[in-house]
Amino acid sequence: MTKRTAAKYKLDRRMGENIWGRPKSPVNRREYGPGQHGQRRKAKLSDFGTQLRAKQKLKGYYGDLTEKQFRRIYAEAVRVAGDTGENLIGLLERRLDAVVYRAKFVPTVFAARQFVNHGHVKVNGQKVNIPSYRVKEGDVIEIRDRSKQMALVLEAAGSQERDVPEYMHVDHSKMIVEFVRTPGLTDVPYPVMMEPNLVVEFYAKN
Repeated sequence: MTKRTAAKYKLDRRMGENIWGRPKSPVNRREYGPGQHGQRRKAKLSDFGTQLRAKQKLKGYYGDLTEKQFRRIYAEAVRVAGDTGENLIGLLERRLDAVVYRAKFVPTVFAARQFVNHGHVKVNGQKVNIPSYRVKEGDVIEIRDRSKQMALVLEAAGSQERDVPEYMHVDHSKMIVEFVRTPGLTDVPYPVMMEPNLVVEFYAKN
């Protein structure tokens, strides 16, 4: 289980944004940062600070990946032909835990990681319990039969809080999703602005 499960909203407070678009986010009540000095006037960020913030926000959105994990994904995005920022988003969205979350099988990306870890998910008929497993276009992901009636799953599938993006086809009656295509930045329904170009600049300079 990810280390931020019990305190995931700290990232919201630190960034001053509702990163996952959740109604319970403390940013909905107070936009200043956490702690004793949270209400102090914010200093203007340097270029480095702006780039670092963009990296922390994107990394945190996907369940607060470790720096080692995130840098490895970035390195792969650089090697692939095309725009590195777009490649980075595509690789992140192809993670199995991200697909499970986008398909509305679970309420949060943190729950998605745990859900996959506990063996509730199959890819093309085979059980996969690795959240970072990378799906391919045309892959079919489904919830195992014994897990389809879990309260967590039924509640998430029926939630009106967010929509399933167009780059996957979902059948909630069967709890199955097909990953149709790899998305670009504009395809992904982020609740806040993500700036992968700044992430690329951060790693290019550091």
